[in-house]
This record gives sequence, structure tokens and C-alpha cells, in this order.
Amino acid sequence: MLPRTVRARATVGACLVVAGALALASYALLAFLENSLVRNAENDARQQAETVAQLAATGNLDRVRTPARGVVFLQVVTADGRLLLASPDPAGPALRAAGPQESVPRPRTRKVRLPEGEPRLRVVRVVTDTPEGRVTVYAGASLRDADAADDSTTAALALGGPLLLATVALVTWRVTGRALRPVEEIRTEVAGISDRELHRRVPVPDTGDEVARLARTMNATLDRLEASGIRQRRFIADASHELRSPITVLRTQLEVALAVRDPELWPELIGGALEDVERLQHLAADLLLLARIDTAQPVPVRPLDLTDLVRDTVAARVGDRVAVRTDLAPGVRVAGNELWLTRIVTNLLDNAQRFADRRVEVVLRTEAEHPGPGTAVLEVFDDGPGIPDAERERVFERFSRLDDSRSRDHGGAGLGLAIARDLAAHHGGRVTADPAPHGAHLTVRLPAAPA
Repeated sequence: MLPRTVRARATVGACLVVAGALALASYALLAFLENSLVRNAENDARQQAETVAQLAATGNLDRVRTPARGVVFLQVVTADGRLLLASPDPAGPALRAAGPQESVPRPRTRKVRLPEGEPRLRVVRVVTDTPEGRVTVYAGASLRDADAADDSTTAALALGGPLLLATVALVTWRVTGRALRPVEEIRTEVAGISDRELHRRVPVPDTGDEVARLARTMNATLDRLEASGIRQRRFIADASHELRSPITVLRTQLEVALAVRDPELWPELIGGALEDVERLQHLAADLLLLARIDTAQPVPVRPLDLTDLVRDTVAARVGDRVAVRTDLAPGVRVAGNELWLTRIVTNLLDNAQRFADRRVEVVLRTEAEHPGPGTAVLEVFDDGPGIPDAERERVFERFSRLDDSRSRDHGGAGLGLAIARDLAAHHGGRVTADPAPHGAHLTVRLPAAPA
């Protein structure tokens, strides 16, 4: 039985709130109107009774003519019950003095019960001393006007309340529907977008409200999804191209080896085939690592001494064409995965070895930050052809090569720097290509861990 749509819930909620507020306001209005009218009638009766009491006290009771406006009856009764004065209004009941006999005029208010259908009365009693003894003055004011006002106000509220609630429900229903119409349009558009139609975008209303911000956020999300799809398709195409070339060469070499009957040529042919197999093996390992990175699977991390890790990685390299010089600050610690951090250092060194002439240098230092442990900075320099300023970001794209200086002849598939950047990003850091007067200057920044 509960409303299922936002539009219906908003309408029901608005009606309930307005109904509660209307009920409280109606009760307060009726109470205020009742008290005000009864107080006015009581003041009229009190003023009349005090006037008559003053006349009776001076022996001028015969000067009383008719009750004042609003007073329907007037009576003056002695202590023994004799009626000295009575108004001609038959509605005034015969009242007798009761209770203690005050020595000074003091008004008392009483409620008089009348037969069914008769208007209510507000009766004021004043006791005073006269030359003929103590008398009691009764003045009664009718509450007919108060009852009539209460009835008319109640009828107006009973008629106007439902009309007001109906108006609130109608306005809320229309306003909510108009406000939610763009949301339905967004839902319809998103429901129609498939994996082959990521170029489509949801309409953005010109209202500038939360719905417009939602539409812009949805379009930004679709932009990211489309860019991700483009990257995936490009990655698949590049991977297919990279795999096809060594597989074709490997097949050609095996066919030649099969066709050649001279055993002296077999070692050379088999050696070339093994080189292509090794290249395929490295490429497959890089592709699997990239797939694992893209899935954002969590990896175990722990505090590591980055200084020892870099030193061990450099020492473990065998057969480097250029000797690696190191300048490592002691005790640089980070929180990360040892295998992945080693892969970052290895990829940067492989890139430097591939293009260096006579110098490869590794520098490790820390940049202090307050507050916090700071940043671990790993820099790799080489004296090769360097990276042009316009290509500093493109070198980190997958399967990216810069002209002839970074071609397949050097043995790279264009994945090393891309993998290094992705692995650093998983550790909360980044890899950048910084300007250098000679050669390349690659920098890794990682959040340092407390000592």
C-alpha cells in the first residue's frame, strides 16, 4: 500500500505535512477565537455588574434602565432572596446569592447551564453593601456571537482544509513530475546505451540543479567508459600486431630449418627461433601483467627499505651494456609490493640501457613534507637521444615508440614505461619524464613510509 515512486511519495509526504500543520493551525485558531469572544462577553457583563453595584451601593438602583449592549439579563438579589431588580429578558434565569458574602465589590464569573438549543451565557456576580443591606448583582452576557463565529469558522476550515490539501497534492504532483522528467529521460537514454553505443550521451537540462549535475556526471562517466573501451580496443589491436610479427618470423625460421638439410646451419636457425620465443615470452608476461593491473586486484604490501631494494636490483643485473652508477640515500622506506617495485626499477633500467651511450645513473632521495614522512624520489638518468618535450606523456602509452631511436630493433615492445607508470599508480605514486640537458631523465615519486 506504500507509494512506490518518488513522485507519489513526495506528494503523500507533502499532504501529510500540510494536513498536520493545518490541523494544528485550525485548533489554535478556534481556541484563540473562542477565548477572545468569551473574554469580550465576560468583560461586558463585568462592566455592567460593577456599574449596577455602584448604583445599588449609593441607593440609586432605580436609575438602572436596560442592560448594556451584549448583556442579555440583569438581576439584583438581596441576601434573603428577594429580587430587587430584574431585566425583562425572559432568558435570564432567577439566580440566588451563594457562597461567602464579600464586604467589597468583587466580580465573580459563573457558567450557567441552559436547556438544549439555548445559547450559552457568561454570568458575572458582584456582591456589595447598600442602604438596604447586602445585595448580589448578576449580569449575564450571551455567547451567541461566539458560538456563531465558532460554527462559521469550523465550517470554513472543514471546507477549505480538503480544498487546500487537494491543491497541495496537485501542485506537488505536477512540480515533482516536471522536476523528475529529466531523470526519466536520463534513465531512458542510459537504458538504450549498449557496449557498442558508448558515444551516446544523456540530455543535460538547463535548470542548473541537482538533476543537471547528475546528467553531467553521467556524461563524464560515459566519457570515461568510451575512453576505456577505445583503449581496450587499441590495446587488443596493438597486442595482436606485436604478437603476429614474432610468430610470423618464428614460423618462417622453423620452416627454413625444416627445409635446410645442412646440419651446420641448424644451430643458427634454432638460435634465431629461440630469440623470437624469448621475445614472445617477455611480451606475453607483460600482457598478463597489464591485464592484472587493469583488473585492479589488490596485492599484498608491506613496509620496505627502498634503498636495499634498488641496490639489490642493480647488483642482480648481469650483462648490462653500460655500467650503472648509483647514489642512494640510506634508509628510504616505502609501503608496497616488493615484486612490483622491483619491476618498476627493472623497467626503468632496461629503458636506460637500451638507449644509453656511456652513462646510466640511479639516484634515490627523499623530499621532506610537513606533516608526514615525505616522498621517496627515484631518478634514472641516461645519455641517450633523450625524450622530446612534446613526447614526454606519449612515451608512457602502451606500445608507444618514438621514431627510429625506439624501434623494434632495440628489442622493446613499448610496454616497459607504461607498466612502470601503472605499477607506481597502484602504490599511490607517479612516473614522469622530466627535462634534461642530455639524454633521458625519468623520475618515480612514491609516498614514503615512517621509519
